[in-house]
Amino acid sequence: MLTSTAKKSPLEIWLLAIRPRTLPAAAAPVIVGSALAFYDDAFQFLPALAALLGALLLQIGANLANDVFDFKKGADTSERLGPPRVTQMGLLTPGQVYIGMIIVFALAALIGLYLIYVGGWVILGIGILSIVSAIAYTGGPFPLGYHGLGDIFVFLFFGLAAVCGTYFVQAGRVTNFVWLAANPIGLLAVAILVVNNLRDIDTDRAAGKKTLAVRFGARGAQVEYLALLAIAYLVPLLFIALNFDLIWILLTSFSIPLVLPLIRIVLHERGRALNAALAGTARLEFMYALLFAVGLLLARWL
Repeated sequence: MLTSTAKKSPLEIWLLAIRPRTLPAAAAPVIVGSALAFYDDAFQFLPALAALLGALLLQIGANLANDVFDFKKGADTSERLGPPRVTQMGLLTPGQVYIGMIIVFALAALIGLYLIYVGGWVILGIGILSIVSAIAYTGGPFPLGYHGLGDIFVFLFFGLAAVCGTYFVQAGRVTNFVWLAANPIGLLAVAILVVNNLRDIDTDRAAGKKTLAVRFGARGAQVEYLALLAIAYLVPLLFIALNFDLIWILLTSFSIPLVLPLIRIVLHERGRALNAALAGTARLEFMYALLFAVGLLLARWL
């Protein structure tokens, strides 16, 4: 439970807005993309670091955008079940959050200039689309998250674009293996969103936010969650079928013990209790990415 507004410092309030617990999920695709570059003897530290900083800033900017736009659209009310949002709580004004969002995206764009220098104009296109999508998820005349398109865009930008973009700025190309490796990371990122939407299904429906959970119901969201996790853990088997030297990627299976409690929560809990599954799925994606990366490093060394 939060303390009163008067007892919170500006730093504490902005940390609430930034939501640091979401940042490991933003780092996960960069970890995998960089490990793939290392495996292919193409790793470059500075582009990898810039990709990581850019991914973190994009996630923070998206968090700020969601904070203010969901409030403006009435999706965040006093009945909110998720982590605290500063605009809804009155800790920051919408104008302050707007300014913070612009500053964060501007910093991401500055880092993007270096990545454009390294990777060429294709990175400019990815960067622009990433920022526009982060804002358009809950903002603008056609908010993606309010029309059931959030799952697709999370997969595209937090999976394919992030992993492949990280690899590209280091290697100057993208291989079929890289495209394949981006899939489980994107699927696990979508799984985080599915838990979020399952938790908020009633308040989203009342606000006219037509997520897939609202469109297809709680059972549909549960099935989607199970399918996303199942496919994510099947992808390493496909890697091994294509190249047995990559058997070390099966290290990802060591994260399966994290999966079982999450499935129980998603199948049997509702409302605020799903916050545990939300945080747990974010941890799962990060752990999966780390194990995937370690598997690639071992495959390269051994």
